[in-house]
Amino acid sequence: MPTRGDRKSDGVRSIQRGLDVLREVNRSGGIRASELAQRLELARPTVYRLLETLEELGYVARSASDDRFRVTRKASSLGDGYDPRIVVGEAAAPAIHELSQRLVWPVDLSTYEDAAMVVQETTHGRSPLSIDRGMIGSRLPMLRTAAGRAYLAFCPATERDIILKQIERAGDPDDRPYLTQDYLERMVAETRTRGFASRTDGEYNPRTSSIAVAIIRDDRVLGCISIIWIRSALDAQEAVSQFAGPMMETAAQLGRAA
Repeated sequence: MPTRGDRKSDGVRSIQRGLDVLREVNRSGGIRASELAQRLELARPTVYRLLETLEELGYVARSASDDRFRVTRKASSLGDGYDPRIVVGEAAAPAIHELSQRLVWPVDLSTYEDAAMVVQETTHGRSPLSIDRGMIGSRLPMLRTAAGRAYLAFCPATERDIILKQIERAGDPDDRPYLTQDYLERMVAETRTRGFASRTDGEYNPRTSSIAVAIIRDDRVLGCISIIWIRSALDAQEAVSQFAGPMMETAAQLGRAA
């Protein structure tokens, strides 16, 4: 028969495992239960049970667009407190799903990380017109994607200078044409005037084009939403006339939610 000390030890182990799971979900930015079990060297049923408990308590949430778990606003309050990017991530899945249903083409939410935009939520898996299914976690170059350009145009000038110097030091030859002063000044001015950034000349992916809108709260760019379409199927001017307005409305909605 288990003693009181044995029960206490079991309780400590359960709490430790739960904290390990929460810590790893937070560190990863979004992870599937199977990957989590592998990283923590725990049995899958144990990890699923801990995730279900954390989800019931409101500390993690399963993504609406894939099977990844992410921490919630409630979990962020345990550490440094309020993080608007987490709030945007929570609100983004239903918002971009509704937007993609209206506009048919796939929509992504991406956030900035170490001189790249990282896809956090997407409707590629649900859109009948997607040619890129596995987008969650993809790192997108700043200068050759609409999301990266939108972020650079609307982030503070000091932050933009730091990011550009980091890109320059990385030395990717594909970025070189976009690092000239003339191009950067024109891109930033045009994007800020129009309210969205574009990628329509076959950069990054020659088969597709995209436009992106920044999600802004208190002059801080929390992320960007992008819509991607096949270049041969839709003219850029027609796409802008159809997509830009609804995308800016959704970005403003997400900014208010943060």
